[in-house]
Amino acid sequence: MKKIIIIIFAAFGFSTLVNAQSLDDYFKLAAENNSGLQAKYKSFEAAMQKVTQVSSLPDPNLSFGYFVAPVETRVGPQRARFSLTQMFPWFGTLKAQEDAATLMAEATYQEFLDARNKLYYQVSASYYPLYELQKLISIEEENQRILSSYKEIATIQFQNDKGSMVDVLRVDIMLKDATTNLSILEQKQKPLVTRFNKLLNRSDDDNIVVQDSLFTFSLPANYRKDSLLASNPILDELELKIEASKASEQAAIKQGLPKLGVGLDYVIVGQRTDMSVPDNGKDAFMPMVSVSLPIFRGKYKAAQKEAQLMQESYSLQREEATNRLTSSYDMIWFEIQKQVELIQLYEEQIQESRQSLNLLFSAYSTSGKDFEEVLRMQQQILKYQKMKATALSEYHIALAELDYITAKSK
Repeated sequence: MKKIIIIIFAAFGFSTLVNAQSLDDYFKLAAENNSGLQAKYKSFEAAMQKVTQVSSLPDPNLSFGYFVAPVETRVGPQRARFSLTQMFPWFGTLKAQEDAATLMAEATYQEFLDARNKLYYQVSASYYPLYELQKLISIEEENQRILSSYKEIATIQFQNDKGSMVDVLRVDIMLKDATTNLSILEQKQKPLVTRFNKLLNRSDDDNIVVQDSLFTFSLPANYRKDSLLASNPILDELELKIEASKASEQAAIKQGLPKLGVGLDYVIVGQRTDMSVPDNGKDAFMPMVSVSLPIFRGKYKAAQKEAQLMQESYSLQREEATNRLTSSYDMIWFEIQKQVELIQLYEEQIQESRQSLNLLFSAYSTSGKDFEEVLRMQQQILKYQKMKATALSEYHIALAELDYITAKSK
């Protein structure tokens, strides 16, 4: 079966790859190519365009009127009229609207930052199972080699009357189990590879380079807990939305105040032919000032109330997010500590089981007895090796989640 995943296993004789990509490289590729993250950034750019829209004056109003029946005046008949009017919101209205839109745009940017951090976590959560899978494949392949050598030894022992045919059959059964397990693991590669590549917006079968070994780290107590609620995009987004709602409330108040308008009327006047008068046919100019009368207060009060309710909503959301982050931290920290202890336990069990296996195998080589114990101990080592690989993967996934909720920058 063609291997889609390329992994460096120096300990098992695999060649070292040149220019191998690290997990940080995959973070960069995901940030550049992921469609969902690009969509979040486009939303931020769109929100920035809103600032210009709400901080601009309304369009001036130009009107034209033609007198079908000219209105006679002292200086001549009025033929047509042009009117140009510009309305101005109450002082500070545009600034309040601009502040609200700017704060909402900044909140959208914080949403983008959280989406980026979450994407990094998703990449990690898809990367480490690939490490685990390749380790499990390697362990199962090694198990096959060991069982094959055991079968040869058991056959020789049987031929030399030091063992029984049952020992050979037992190894055959275990070899079939190992072959099936290996086949299932190899079939599992494709969905894991596809999931990882799609996060990077790449082709399903693009090669993925996975590091050959993982280690645990010595983490101080309350690791990054001081960063949990400080500069967290989730909380910053909600705080900015609260401030934006306050600015919207001020804008709603100012929108309920009169609007001022200035304008100019230009009247085209025809000449009188029946008599000569001063300023005969002279066009007329008329400056104008207008004031809107916001007497229907319902919509303005509703806009203020809407902004106040949104402030309360965002405040409650922020409180809930703070509680969720705090509880998540404790659960993730427990998971990290649990996996560290399990990894240490499995490593100790592997070492002790190997010592026991060496003693059992030496006794079997001499007497041909207790072969079943040899096989049982070998399978016990196999179990602990697999559990250690899984625990290492779970440890790093939990650590990546902790980095996400504490908004660790890559």
